[in-house]
Amino acid sequence: MTPSVAHAGGGNQAEVGAPQAKGGRQDQNLSVETKIQTAVESSPRSARTGTLTPAAGNWDPPACWYEPAYSPKQIQAAVKAIRQMKVFGVGDFVGGAFDAYFKEGHPYKNYNLGKQGEGQFWAAAVNEKRKDDPEANSCDKLPFWVPEGETPKEPLAVSPKILAEYAYDELPVPGTEIAMAPEGATKVNLPTWAWLDKAKFKKISVTASIPGSGLSATATAVPASLSIDPGTADAETYPASGECPIQHGRIGSPRAKGTPADTPPPCGVRYLRSSGDGSYDLRATLTWNISWTSTNGEGGDLPPGEFGGNRHVTAEEIQSINR
Repeated sequence: MTPSVAHAGGGNQAEVGAPQAKGGRQDQNLSVETKIQTAVESSPRSARTGTLTPAAGNWDPPACWYEPAYSPKQIQAAVKAIRQMKVFGVGDFVGGAFDAYFKEGHPYKNYNLGKQGEGQFWAAAVNEKRKDDPEANSCDKLPFWVPEGETPKEPLAVSPKILAEYAYDELPVPGTEIAMAPEGATKVNLPTWAWLDKAKFKKISVTASIPGSGLSATATAVPASLSIDPGTADAETYPASGECPIQHGRIGSPRAKGTPADTPPPCGVRYLRSSGDGSYDLRATLTWNISWTSTNGEGGDLPPGEFGGNRHVTAEEIQSINR
């Protein structure tokens, strides 16, 4: 079932007409475009940013949840709008089902109009980034009533934890563009130094909140380590694990002038065979540790995230001159 989309205003705002609701013969739900707002509290100095991929393969940010959506007057207006859809009798078919639920006592009477201002109907919202995820169909309940100030027992009801997980998906991490020495082609059997611009790789925070609800949570990403994959088995990494940790606020180190060419770097790679007429596809992946806090005191850790980039590296044989 594909949820319909209805635009709902805040429950405590003045009633300004009905939400624009849509329904169909196969659609027995009323969902909303999320009202979650996000704010980046610290941002990397990078024109190119991306989204983290959770390092834990069995975890993803939420695909859907329930959030405050409709006042009684708005739900009444939404059903009325659906009834006005006259194509193939869709409006009467779907509107009748909604009236049975919201108006005729199964389970609500007269759209809860007598409780206007005392709560809201909570409805399903889908994470736009994960709308094609099968889990996006998990929020298949019709809107349900939640009195003002109460927390619904529904496991998928929006919470500080869900907001933190949503914020995780919005963290604008900088592109993992490593600097290397030598800058051009590297030489077989000589180390290539690699490092990251420490000015770009600082902690990043995103706060997600629903206006008027008092719900808010902040996810913070802190760079942890750089993983280097040389793109060939004919190579060695520095350190041998391929994981370059943060040391003294930076990952790796530029090669100072005058450093002997065979000096092992704190972070880098040594190619053992020429790339011939092509190049090796080196991949650098930065791991970020993620934590979260909220206004109600909840918090903790979320799975680390990864974001990487590729770089073409040409490895040439050292040319020798025989006299």
